[in-house]
Amino acid sequence: MAARITLTLDSTDAQVLATFWKTALGYIDKPPPPPFATRAEWLAQFDLPEDDLPEHGAWLCDPEGVGPYLSILNVPEPKTAKNRLHIDIRVPGHGGPDERWARIRAEAERLVQAGGRVLAEDDQHHMVMADPEGNEFCVAATAA
Repeated sequence: MAARITLTLDSTDAQVLATFWKTALGYIDKPPPPPFATRAEWLAQFDLPEDDLPEHGAWLCDPEGVGPYLSILNVPEPKTAKNRLHIDIRVPGHGGPDERWARIRAEAERLVQAGGRVLAEDDQHHMVMADPEGNEFCVAATAA
């Protein structure tokens, strides 16, 4: 059986990034694990520092249970270098290269409206983008 993974993003504002990534991926807030009714209850068991609040983290999931979990955790230091691992968002649909590129551009524009920014376009194949805190990701089409 394959392992289930969680991707974790460091952040200075987990709630801002959570809003962006829910928009980008169609994810929802991941419920706290049973038997806890809230994230605050769940976090209380860990003996965390008083200033480590539930809103300093966000836990997201694919509502269909297919994609990996995404955790977003506040850290004290800002991002300083290029990601060594990044997310590729694959835009579905069929058609020729021009149609695929139009879908990629439309998705990139949607994500710019949500707070992302375009860093580079790669020969009508994919766009390199950044989320509101500068974490790089790509937007590309699904396989033809």
